[in-house]
Amino acid sequence: MVRIKVMKAVSTKNDEIAAGIRAELAERGIKALNIISSPGSGKTTLLERTIAHFAPDIRSAVIVGDPFTANDAKRLEVAGGNAFQLNTEGSCHLTAPMIRAALDEIDLSGIKLLFIENIGNLICPSAWDLGEAARVTLLSVTEGTDKVDKYRRAFHIAHCVLITKTDLAPSCDFDLEKATADIQALNSRATVLPLSAKASEGMEAWYNWVKQHLL
Repeated sequence: MVRIKVMKAVSTKNDEIAAGIRAELAERGIKALNIISSPGSGKTTLLERTIAHFAPDIRSAVIVGDPFTANDAKRLEVAGGNAFQLNTEGSCHLTAPMIRAALDEIDLSGIKLLFIENIGNLICPSAWDLGEAARVTLLSVTEGTDKVDKYRRAFHIAHCVLITKTDLAPSCDFDLEKATADIQALNSRATVLPLSAKASEGMEAWYNWVKQHLL
């Protein structure tokens, strides 16, 4: 009983802060995108390509969630993003208070897109509102088709699902048709896009989705 009450209180406070973040960003003309995936699914490479694609006309900032290192933030700075590192020291997800603290440190002048690269897993991050305008879930072909059914919430809350690393599909036992059908059965509103950021395959469809929904 006590645990349930405490968890509800924490979640409610988080949602209040998230709502405030969303309102503030909307007032400033900034759209935030919360990106969720397992480790190694290609979040950082996707963001490198995306930031570079829209620069310099559309300026981006990135809040990078990582348990300990700043490796991804350094890569995204090189790509042209205004990157801010959030180290959780082992915590498995970002929260709205963390994002609020980061926003207080970031110069958002001229920023139109705010990417949030969440901690790498498909369980904890899916339950926390960060004040984003949209959520994107990545599923790499190397993870297996069954991950959609195993981690349903991560796909149920997504506005867009990216099936990544499709250049590796010939070497993986991944059923693209089944994965797409499973995602759409869970979440008929989600756009499903197969792509390979490394091979530059399917990226134009992703850029167009960002333009349509965030710009």
